[in-house]
Amino acid sequence: MSNIEQIIEERAADIGNFLVGRLLPFRQKRAVGPFVFLDHMGPTHLSNYQNLDVGPHPHIGLSTLTYLFEGSIMHRDSLGSEIEIKPGAVNWMTAGKGIVHSERTPEYLRSSEKMLHGFQIWVALPKELEKMEPSFVHIEEDEIPHWTENGLSFKLIAGEAFGRKSGVPTYSPLYFIEIKNTKPQKVNIGKDLFGESAMYILEGSIKSEDTIFEPKQILVAKESTLCEFEMGENTSVYIFGGEAFSEERFIYWNFVATDKAMIEEAKERWIQQTFPKIPEETGFVPLPVPPKF
Repeated sequence: MSNIEQIIEERAADIGNFLVGRLLPFRQKRAVGPFVFLDHMGPTHLSNYQNLDVGPHPHIGLSTLTYLFEGSIMHRDSLGSEIEIKPGAVNWMTAGKGIVHSERTPEYLRSSEKMLHGFQIWVALPKELEKMEPSFVHIEEDEIPHWTENGLSFKLIAGEAFGRKSGVPTYSPLYFIEIKNTKPQKVNIGKDLFGESAMYILEGSIKSEDTIFEPKQILVAKESTLCEFEMGENTSVYIFGGEAFSEERFIYWNFVATDKAMIEEAKERWIQQTFPKIPEETGFVPLPVPPKF
């Protein structure tokens, strides 16, 4: 019997002046463990006059995880953080009661051709931490746990698994794992997983129960501890999940909360521009209308 409960295909979504492949939330699957949002950006070639420019916008009730394969993004936020995100590094921004940030092509790349490719991920906070103070952490690539085993290359980008722990300060039991190979082989890591679990195929192919799956798909497991599959040659997959929350999460725009009243309050704060400001940034992304849950 197959351990695949659901297959989710990428859907195109517009985030302003940039198209992404949206994977979560999905109508029949709103979250995997605490992961409530997953966008696959690119790979996109930007010409010498095209740039990523996502202006100041707010978040509440979540942590964002940005992970790039190619390209570069300049992150600025209302805590005063200003750092360039490069491939392999992790940007982990916890919104809590409210934070504002912008994401732009760095100044030195704005007049040249460039690539952009990576993940934008949201992880919901536990109910008791939804209104915590915001924070920001940047983890360089060489600080992320990585190892090889049985011909496989692993990275523990966030969370805990395989008896290891990432330096990313998560707030609930979860994992976000990269696995790469060069030669076809079977993989059995179910004993190291827990909670809800899903796999995103970035490149290559996966064979499970005599069915071959290719990139731009999420495979959601029925039971994480039964995670077993065969990787084709030169394949890269990302396995993510963890303990699901007992409370429903509501999402409107960039706001995540267990109570719709918190989202209504955040909307009004953004309309009135009472969220904290980003130093040296002007303008802002308007609240989308009409509001719908």
